[in-house]
This record gives sequence, C-alpha cells and structure tokens, in this order.
Amino acid sequence: MKLTPIASNMTEVKTAGGSIVLFSYSTPVAALLPSGQYWRTKKWYSVTTTRHINKWLKGVLANVEEVEQEQIEGLV
Repeated sequence: MKLTPIASNMTEVKTAGGSIVLFSYSTPVAALLPSGQYWRTKKWYSVTTTRHINKWLKGVLANVEEVEQEQIEGLV
C-alpha cells in the first residue's frame, strides 16, 4: 500500500489490488479501479468532502459510477 498526500486533508492510497482510493480526511470516498472505472460514494459527508471528490474527479465525470460507501471501504 502506498500513501500519497495530494492536498490539504486529501490523500491517495494505492492498494495491493491496484486500486487508487481517495481519502477525504480519514474517510475513503472515491476510487480508481484497475479497469479504469471511477467510483464515488453515494453517501454525503460534507461540503468540503464533496469538493475534494469533485476536485479529484475533475475531467473524468462521465466515467464515474456512484456506489455504496461499503464498496469503497472494501477496497482498503
């Protein structure tokens, strides 16, 4: 697992399975799967976390699937 801080309170974690998971504060909220598919959580946390997700997904919004929070948590 590789941890990469990308902005204030935003961190990417590369998992052993090859996924890249975005953490907002200490919560996993979005992911890039090895297949190239992006996931974002359906669960709403805060305006700031939503901003983090949108910033991370900027430019790829057409290729994003909203999934249950548990699916993202299952990646880490």
